[in-house]
Amino acid sequence: MNPKISVIVPCYNQARFLDESLQSIQDQTYENWECIIVDDGSPDNTAETADKWVKKDSRFKYLHKENGGLSSARNAALEVTTGDYIQFLDADDILAQTKFSDSFNLIQDKEAIIVSNFCLFDDSNKQELLPPFCKLSQDLLNFESILYQWDFTFTIPIHCGLFPKSIFETIRFNENLKAKEDWLLWIQIAQKNIDFIFLNAPLALYRKHATSMSRDRKHMILYQMLFYNEAEKVISNSDFNKLLLKHLDINYNKVNELTIEIRNLKESKTFKLLLALKKMTEDLGLLDLSKKLFRLISKLKK
Repeated sequence: MNPKISVIVPCYNQARFLDESLQSIQDQTYENWECIIVDDGSPDNTAETADKWVKKDSRFKYLHKENGGLSSARNAALEVTTGDYIQFLDADDILAQTKFSDSFNLIQDKEAIIVSNFCLFDDSNKQELLPPFCKLSQDLLNFESILYQWDFTFTIPIHCGLFPKSIFETIRFNENLKAKEDWLLWIQIAQKNIDFIFLNAPLALYRKHATSMSRDRKHMILYQMLFYNEAEKVISNSDFNKLLLKHLDINYNKVNELTIEIRNLKESKTFKLLLALKKMTEDLGLLDLSKKLFRLISKLKK
């Protein structure tokens, strides 16, 4: 058994990580692969970095396109792959050397999706691998768990999976989504009659960025609503209704817990003491005095 793996590496403004990512592919102990580097209209030096690797190893291929987002980049690469299996790898993540060979040792002659375990690594100390942010297991690799427990119990980094190419004859990443596109893809895949095999080894390495900007609440709510809109198109009405009810129930419980915490805080001795100090400060005019002193000191410094 010597199937070919097509590795898809989308890159937008992440050229500073690209060498590490591509090196982890070249270092694979399994050698029958191709790698499609997708330059999604990146303004940095992605093109130069990719060109270096294409010249170094003919298994690397370069694909440039206008910026269209992560899903668009992955879909563009799926159109030109020639492999039997698909491996996704974001430009800032890496793979362990035996990811491909260990996966094929489990597949044998049947068609299956291999999902390896993962770990985190930090730019400040790349030699030390950190525990994953969730615990994966064979029991979670099914439609029910992926639909109803995603984000609450676990998520699966996309580079954990090694997928048969045949899956993508009818499935693509949803280009309307700017978040949760991976979740929707896993949902669609889990609906198919194909085996999942869990490989309990940390073969996918997920970069833990020192400074990561989280989306603001307004955008997260928008992305969640967009996800529901797209999910409704690919799952049954009963599954969709159960999904909405579960999310409403969890969000209600979160609001209820927060309300209780606020009430308990207001009833605490510390909170009452702070209120008393605030009132005393206002009664004595100390707050206005402090402001006047601050302005005076600022003027003297000039």
